[in-house]
Amino acid sequence: MASNWRVFAAVVSVSALVVGGAACGSGGSGPSLTITANAINSAGGKNAAEAKWIEEWVIPRFVDQQQAKGVTVRVKFQATGVPDEDYKSRIAKDLKTGTGADVVSLDGIWVGEFAEGRQIEPLDKLVGADKVQAWDGWQHIPEAVRQLTSYQGAQYGIPIETDGRVLFFNRKVFEQAGLPANWQPTTWDQVLEAARKVKAVPGVVPVQLNAGTSFGEATTTQGMLPLLAGTGSTLYEGGKWVGNTAKVRRVLDFYRTLYSEQLGDAELQQDAKGREKSFEKFAKGQVGILLESDYFWRGVLNPTGGSFPMAERDTQVGWAKIPAATPGSGVHGQDFVSISGGGGRVISPKSKNVELAWELLQFMNSPEALRELLARGGPRITARQDVNADALGGDPMLTFVSAQILPITALRPALPEYNAVSKALQQAALDVATGKSTADAAAAYGKAVVAAVGGQDKVASD
Repeated sequence: MASNWRVFAAVVSVSALVVGGAACGSGGSGPSLTITANAINSAGGKNAAEAKWIEEWVIPRFVDQQQAKGVTVRVKFQATGVPDEDYKSRIAKDLKTGTGADVVSLDGIWVGEFAEGRQIEPLDKLVGADKVQAWDGWQHIPEAVRQLTSYQGAQYGIPIETDGRVLFFNRKVFEQAGLPANWQPTTWDQVLEAARKVKAVPGVVPVQLNAGTSFGEATTTQGMLPLLAGTGSTLYEGGKWVGNTAKVRRVLDFYRTLYSEQLGDAELQQDAKGREKSFEKFAKGQVGILLESDYFWRGVLNPTGGSFPMAERDTQVGWAKIPAATPGSGVHGQDFVSISGGGGRVISPKSKNVELAWELLQFMNSPEALRELLARGGPRITARQDVNADALGGDPMLTFVSAQILPITALRPALPEYNAVSKALQQAALDVATGKSTADAAAAYGKAVVAAVGGQDKVASD
């Protein structure tokens, strides 16, 4: 998943006799519910802050809320702290067999795959359209963010959190290069012009634009997809995957220019630890411009607890919106673009207590609940703009992403074939970064996409 915070959630087991979940229905003194997530409350445990929030705040308050309505519930948190793919495999099996949780935390990129497999169903079908639409939280969640838990126009859950990608830059390096402290490029050419000036600063890599397969999904989301959005294209449109198109070739041309002029470090893209090394270089003032999500600000450069803490982060690090190739050439005719990730919670179709699960889903995504989570886990961008407006007020970078990036962002296609197509994109970026021609790299990418999705009829090319 794109961020350390990608999955929050909980398990609520309401039956005194059953810890199991969705298939168990009611028993004992009241109805039974379970919420599962990849979080565990232990020293150094995965998403430990979310786990503690569930155990210490969500559970007792949800119990009290239901008691006030005359419903007696018992709540238990079923913790998991495993690699994301292991978590995905487990909940996929649970949802298919009905042996798992009623409320399940999912990465947004999995929603389409689970929907295609009928392991999850739209909220309207499970809960009722009137009840779903009546939730007042929707008005505070931008449309692009809602899509984290939607598929083919249907809403399958409530998004929890998100992020946004921007161009970070080192103001001290920019000053040495004669560039402004409030830099905001409006075209790709202006990014290249800035990079050429930074190249004159000794010991500095002008731009870190992820291009290696060793960077994995970071190359796709912090490189290829934002640039593709800047050409006016998404990766999947009109019912087809985007293959060897003029817009893909335009993106690869940009990569090739960047690396052929040595405005980026091609060797770093082939390093197994290239991403971490690029972070370290930026923190040491050895990278001028770096495209990343807000995780870079709060999790990497954070002076307190960051993986590569930067003591002067707040004064030396600037950020700018990612420009379209030219003004107005971005998706939806935008001047600036971004890509976001994130996750949310869904209700198991096999739950015997769907209405109670819907109440819990709303409760966990209320302003009060999310503010408490932020208080425990540190500032992050939630799906709710009303919460962000209050909770992020002291952090200008995160506020910038919430207020200015989320309204213009786009998401990855939530389809089963995405991972294979993403790997083909990563290889294409690496190919041009290491010297292959745009035409050859694009042709190889096009063939890889056709193989990945099962036929030329499913791929757009020109």
